Amino acid sequence: MLNFALAVIPAIHRLLLLSLWLCAVLPSKAQQDMPAVEQALLPMLRDSVRPDLPLSQGVEMVMVPAGAKLLVASITINGNKKTKAAIIAREIPFVPGQSYGLQELASLFETAQQQLMNTTLFHSVTVTAGRFDGNCVEVVVQVVERWYIFPFPYFKLIDRNFNQWLIDQRASLRRVNFGTKLLYNNVSGHNDKIRVWLFTGYTQQASISYERPYFDKKLRWGYRLSMNTGKAREINYNTIDDKQMFWRSDNLYARQFSNASAELTYRKKLFSRHQIGLTYFSEQILDTIVRMNSDYFSNGSTRVRFPEFSYRFSYQNVDYIPYPLIGRAYRVRFSKGGWSKETRVWQLHGEAFRSWQVGADYFLSMQAYAGIKLPFTQPFFNRRFLGYGDIFLRGYEYYVIDGVAGGYLRASLTRELATLRVPVPELIRRKKGLSNVPIRIFARVFANSGYVHNPQPGLNQLNNRPLHAGGVGIDLLSLYDITFRFEYSFNQLGQNGLFLHRNISF
Repeated sequence: MLNFALAVIPAIHRLLLLSLWLCAVLPSKAQQDMPAVEQALLPMLRDSVRPDLPLSQGVEMVMVPAGAKLLVASITINGNKKTKAAIIAREIPFVPGQSYGLQELASLFETAQQQLMNTTLFHSVTVTAGRFDGNCVEVVVQVVERWYIFPFPYFKLIDRNFNQWLIDQRASLRRVNFGTKLLYNNVSGHNDKIRVWLFTGYTQQASISYERPYFDKKLRWGYRLSMNTGKAREINYNTIDDKQMFWRSDNLYARQFSNASAELTYRKKLFSRHQIGLTYFSEQILDTIVRMNSDYFSNGSTRVRFPEFSYRFSYQNVDYIPYPLIGRAYRVRFSKGGWSKETRVWQLHGEAFRSWQVGADYFLSMQAYAGIKLPFTQPFFNRRFLGYGDIFLRGYEYYVIDGVAGGYLRASLTRELATLRVPVPELIRRKKGLSNVPIRIFARVFANSGYVHNPQPGLNQLNNRPLHAGGVGIDLLSLYDITFRFEYSFNQLGQNGLFLHRNISF
């Protein structure tokens, strides 16, 4: 079975790439085949772009002559008990006093719903046509707000994924952080956020951040401030055989760190955002770590302090950011860290995502990532590349691949299997207008390829060679964007296994 799976992986790559090409060059059949009279009789409202939400009530079908223009007379917003109306209006791509064609307005309704759901402020959003007076129309935006305050116990594995903790670290509770985490969203009704983390265990750490997306009258400029400090008795001091090597002390702290950052954001339109940031880093390690790996910092140092300047551009036009099925997104990040010869590093990283609907229930997606760090000669703590955070190759979850340049290409074909609805208690139903918790279930077949260049590979084997893997998976998407991915994958090393990931999205 394993040999068969390994033989199938290249075929999966070819099939997905062929499907991608066909979707790119062929126009939508639905758009070709729709008669003009049907286009003219489209309803003037759409249900939420998320199919797990209930249908709108009081749908009014309006006969509008083909080519007619409709004037948006007013926009009425309902259900926003805390969220400021200006924050909602910021995401609506049309304004009162302007005229639009029927097809154009229907498309703008859908874009408005998509953008408002992507703020993560609401359980549900509907944008509908209300009253008509000749060619004038009132637009009604109905929202159901989420809970915004979440104080809860914090329990998190420090390892990169559940499998590494369970298998490589034998489910050791010494590799767990626990404490308290406070999330306060929409603090003032302007979609601003406060984050406070206080935890101990593997790492003793305290952090606080405040983010406000807009502070000017035109709702374009925002900012984010954060501070973080901590210390740990264990440290990843090297990589051998493509596995993280750890050293721990029961009496001393192996690593102490702190950083502070300030970031300015600019968002002129709906989908694009610019971010400029300045961060100051400080980190110190024990002499013992230097003796085990003199290349941890440059020149055998035990401490580094340096500023980092960064610029990031992002573009997101997808149906639902936590689990995108249709749309495209891009992200580019440039940074300059340190000024001295020991800490200097230039970095450029880019990601691209594109997804198409290829049938009634099927979605094809492609994702690419590439990065480079200059100069190529970097100390160990600056060579981390694939396998850290969300930047990893499926099928290689047990490994890390260090280097200074490389990337990957992912492809997947997804089908929605079902939507379950779990009833909620009556108290929550009355207070929040939420009658059930939707759970959407998806099945996927996927493949990915990657490569990492490392001029200092040491005792590692996965650098400087093409890597491939593929497999199948089941995804569960539920309330508050909680996503669980169960994946069974095969890699070119002849290994296979079941892997669990949580809350991983573009």
